[in-house]
Amino acid sequence: MKNVTKLNMFILMGFADDLEVQVYIFLLFLEIYLFTLVGNLGLVMLVIVDSRIQNPMYYFLSVLSFLDALVTSKMLINFLSENKTVSYLGCAAQKLLFVASGPTECSLLAAMAYDFSMAPSVYVPLSIASYVGGILHATVHTVATFSLSFCASSEIRHVFCDIPPLLTISRSDTHTNQLLLFCLVGSIEMVTVLIVLISYGFTLLAILRMCSAEGRRKVFYTCGSHLTGVSIYHGTILFTYMKPTSSYDSNHGMIVSTFYTIIIPMLNPIIYSLRNKDVKEAMKNLRSNWF
Repeated sequence: MKNVTKLNMFILMGFADDLEVQVYIFLLFLEIYLFTLVGNLGLVMLVIVDSRIQNPMYYFLSVLSFLDALVTSKMLINFLSENKTVSYLGCAAQKLLFVASGPTECSLLAAMAYDFSMAPSVYVPLSIASYVGGILHATVHTVATFSLSFCASSEIRHVFCDIPPLLTISRSDTHTNQLLLFCLVGSIEMVTVLIVLISYGFTLLAILRMCSAEGRRKVFYTCGSHLTGVSIYHGTILFTYMKPTSSYDSNHGMIVSTFYTIIIPMLNPIIYSLRNKDVKEAMKNLRSNWF
């Protein structure tokens, strides 16, 4: 099997085998992708051109938007591809990209909650560290997963190469891989969620000291939007990765993975910015300058 492993071809089965159903699914996700692309890249452009929203929160949000647009683009390519087979190295590259996006986004969400008054000398290296940490995390899991043995041609009931579906089709003992997954993902989740909770604990105390009802309402709205995004994202991550491979359901896992790689990137601009007064003012100024 060690000699055969290098020649493995994986088959991404996706949601359906019927071509007509695949076309409808592709058109649905194409609409979601276009909305995601416009929303996320539009937010990045607003942060670049409008100095009033060039603060740490929107800086991290623009970095997050770029990451979401990148991951969603790759997902759509997988839907569009007529050839459902993916090479051993291609599968490893997909896994590296998608797994790296998880801890990177968790770190960025935690950084957004930490301190909105930090200097560029802090938040720029912090965003770079989020990407580097995500890549290192993904590299560890990619090396560990592709050290296992697989059949010469293995079918994956998924739309991209992810850790749980790969572990379910491996011919090797995966207990070490599962332990590694629980430890690393659990540690990242615990640290980043703890940062968010501590940060908003201090924010809540500050809100209670406010005299202005309007000020309390605005801060509650901003914090509530952020906590909604954090809760949805972390909930889907925990559901996907923090359970034994023996209990993994490919259909449920595929739907949840699609949710946090496609649906949540579409919702992020809405949750964090499109209903925010500063962003709406920036959009009005941009439209008036262009038109």
